[in-house]
Amino acid sequence: MPGLHRIERRGQPAIDAAISALRASRGAWRERQDPLRRVDSFPARAALGRIVDLLAAALYPRRLGGFRGADRDEDAFVAAKLISAFAELEKEIGRELGYWQAEASAPFDADQPGTIVRLFATTLGEVRRRIDSDVEAAFHGDPAARSVDEVLLCYPGAIASLHHRIAHELYELGVPIIARIISELANERTGIDIHPGATIGDGLFIDHGTGVVIGETAIIGARVRLYQHVTLGAAARSIASPRERHARHPIVEDDAVIYAGATILGRVTIGARAVIGGNVWLLDDVPADAQVFQPEAAQLSHQDQPSPRLPIARGH
Repeated sequence: MPGLHRIERRGQPAIDAAISALRASRGAWRERQDPLRRVDSFPARAALGRIVDLLAAALYPRRLGGFRGADRDEDAFVAAKLISAFAELEKEIGRELGYWQAEASAPFDADQPGTIVRLFATTLGEVRRRIDSDVEAAFHGDPAARSVDEVLLCYPGAIASLHHRIAHELYELGVPIIARIISELANERTGIDIHPGATIGDGLFIDHGTGVVIGETAIIGARVRLYQHVTLGAAARSIASPRERHARHPIVEDDAVIYAGATILGRVTIGARAVIGGNVWLLDDVPADAQVFQPEAAQLSHQDQPSPRLPIARGH
């Protein structure tokens, strides 16, 4: 199209300038990074999204996989999903190992990706059991829930749980980038940010969920309930360098409840059955069965209420 070519020719100087600036920025960045890293082999987000969908279908063939056949054919459906998922996952693990190879003391075995996949396969029964426990906790804990199927399909906490239970196993098997990407896929969908390194017991119920943050070394016991905008984070004073991996996030023991907006920082322990109220800021341990709340809001009488602000006169 003649008109399009004229537009391209007129815009060429701007494109050339942008290309040059981007080349300079890339060069400056690469000079500051490890030159041995194979960033071209970094795992692909799109592929990991497909892998999670395939694994979800294998874990829940009828509810998440769309399987509508006879019971006798269900295992074959699951097998097909797992074969596809594992084939793609092995490729992505190979890419991640290529990325880390420069830091390894010896070359990875050629079959290392396959070994990790086979080990991961052995965890799927337990992954399914833990997700079920989270779904049941939400169903029993939320009067608005009409069925466990609704929870699994619709609740952000259940969606985040499914991703985390998968990601945590892969993190433990030595592919942290893949695990982190999977956790971020859940964050994009739900607003719930759970680091794949976090250790979480059965029956986690994240109610509403938006804004929940759970750090890498957090340990959460069984039957814990968290509400929206809860942070289980690290205190700035506990971080000496960005590469440190010491325990720096909270421990929340069994049956604790943490209400919306609470912020708990550092390696503190929230005791079993403790209740932490909304918008509480905590840097210290809380014993078992304790209750920690902000002062209740005071209702002012009509006489005590502040006068409304007068309108500000504006000059002309």
